[in-house]
Amino acid sequence: MFKQWCTLCKSTLFLLFNFAISSLAIVPTTPPLPILPLPAFSQLKWQQREIIMFFHFGVNTFSNSEWGTGKENPAIFNPVGLDANQWVNTAVEAGVSLVILTAKHHDGFCLWPSKYTNHSVKSSPWKNGEGDVVQEFVNAAKARGVDVGIYLSPWDRHDKRYGNDLQYNEYYLAQLQELLNHYGGVREIWFDGAKGTNAPNISYYFSDWFYMVKELQSSINIFSDAGPDVRWVGNEKGFAGSTCWSTVNRTSLSIGNASIENLLNTGDPRGTDWVPPECDVSIRPGWFWHKSESPKNLSQLLEIYYNSVGRNCLLLLNVPPNTTGLISDTDVHRLKEFRSAIDTIFSTNLAEKSIVKASSQRGGKVGGFGPENVLDSDHIWTYWAPRDVDVKDPWIEIRGTSEGLRFNVVRIQEAIGLGQRIKRHEIYVDGKMVANGTTVGYKRLHRLDVGIVHGQVVRIRIRESKALPLISSIGLHLDPFWQPNGQ
Repeated sequence: MFKQWCTLCKSTLFLLFNFAISSLAIVPTTPPLPILPLPAFSQLKWQQREIIMFFHFGVNTFSNSEWGTGKENPAIFNPVGLDANQWVNTAVEAGVSLVILTAKHHDGFCLWPSKYTNHSVKSSPWKNGEGDVVQEFVNAAKARGVDVGIYLSPWDRHDKRYGNDLQYNEYYLAQLQELLNHYGGVREIWFDGAKGTNAPNISYYFSDWFYMVKELQSSINIFSDAGPDVRWVGNEKGFAGSTCWSTVNRTSLSIGNASIENLLNTGDPRGTDWVPPECDVSIRPGWFWHKSESPKNLSQLLEIYYNSVGRNCLLLLNVPPNTTGLISDTDVHRLKEFRSAIDTIFSTNLAEKSIVKASSQRGGKVGGFGPENVLDSDHIWTYWAPRDVDVKDPWIEIRGTSEGLRFNVVRIQEAIGLGQRIKRHEIYVDGKMVANGTTVGYKRLHRLDVGIVHGQVVRIRIRESKALPLISSIGLHLDPFWQPNGQ
């Protein structure tokens, strides 16, 4: 009996031991620590939009100007065929999910019937002074499920209060409250730092403005040269720096300061604030519609895309309505070409059916951070992570099938939800370097200068990183529009 009891005890202990071991084996490996600062939820959603649209519209449209004088007669504003639904439909067909309207530009003319000034649509012949462009814009966007942004120029060349700090700041805050209280949810508000050299001296109460914006709409992103949520890229060409960090020290930034344009363009790897850059550029030479101008050609728009979205930025593309109140047919056509080209290039990942290998992986084969994660559809929260000890020259590679891999664009994306990390990287095809760069961030696109390559193994080496590199997605793509060196 005692012998049987001992045998039973041994069997029980053996089962318990095996259960304990198996229980330990299925405990998932924890994610690595984040590298601060991190993006807010609203900033992550903003970044994933990739392209948003600007509509510059107002009295400048009718005076054939870029910067109005503020002395324009409201009687010139009469867009008899205005159709905000056409604007938004154009945006949707271009793959855009956020549209921004210039509710008031530097000329001070308001596209809504502000009760704080008569220099607005209520003094125009359009709809006998009963119209409201902002409301029609918001209604059209809501009908298509598109988010709305508002531009309200700090510089006002019409209002006589401009130049008096207290009176003008009160006026500006009053209009902010009108726009943010009466037109539903706003996802981005644009504070332009532009001001003419002969403009009266005035201090803008930016801190008051920002606090008011966040009080009225807490999920909004505030754009300005200094953020706090989104920063200007430092030029109006739509080009970010070849090195582009989402991080920067906000104490180093100021609004309307031309001396910081390089910092805005590149960011700061030691930055303590997450303030990602937005690349604003117009589809035409000017920001407002002019009869004599035409939209940029497709190759120019693709160049902008690669140097904005492809350099860790969001592209804000301006498409100005004409004097009828419509997006011109030439612009609509060019946007369709642009969207079609992007879809042609990036809808297929040529690496999709490949084998993925890496120098190491966090937690081993069952850790959940394997290289196969770079080929799934989640570009934020699933990723390849090397082991903690593999901090020097980690690599990940795509191995093609027997037919090999034929491509001319390489896409790399970081898991920015845990911070921006990569400082320097290189790309090799069958052992030969074909591209190299510095930062990656949300997305880095390399159009290969050598043109189309046909190889078996594509290896990405992370030469320098702030911490363990976390790569969320890799893509190999074929761009039929890219013809370097006369190919």
